[in-house]
Amino acid sequence: MKCNIRGEKLKVTDAINDYIETKLAKLDKYFKDDNITANVLIKLKGKKDAIEVTIPYDKYILRSEEIHDDLYAAIDLVTDKLERQIRKNKTKLKKQTKSVEKIFNLDYETTKEEPTDSKIVKRKTLEMKPMNEEEAILQLELLGHDFFIFKDMDNTIKVIYKRKDGNYGIIETNN
Repeated sequence: MKCNIRGEKLKVTDAINDYIETKLAKLDKYFKDDNITANVLIKLKGKKDAIEVTIPYDKYILRSEEIHDDLYAAIDLVTDKLERQIRKNKTKLKKQTKSVEKIFNLDYETTKEEPTDSKIVKRKTLEMKPMNEEEAILQLELLGHDFFIFKDMDNTIKVIYKRKDGNYGIIETNN
């Protein structure tokens, strides 16, 4: 696995770089393709260190973020979290990749906005390709989010969200 490591308000030393690459190499056994690139962002959040790892793979995106007092502990935690996500969704991933031939890539583009008086602090643009509800649930779990916006096979935009009781809800739009 290739690692694209960058620091925000923090210098990435060779020791940190090597430690991240070693830890993320544990995940290689879960991927067939060797040309996977993990995008790693290390930043300071107050007095704590934060690490965010995003791994775009085939039609899915694995993502995890961890905040800790110690950067090395955060790296360990984020790697373990990613491994748990992969193991947890292993059967769902196998089922999806066998039954679906299309590739449903979601390309997230984030832009930083200049600070203004409004409450919007971040914008994302989504390129949505059709997917069914099971694939949307899987993508929601892999990203580790509470909600996920997707377009179904009828080109209807829907929002799937995780409820407090552990089940899922869907919000549909009227076109």
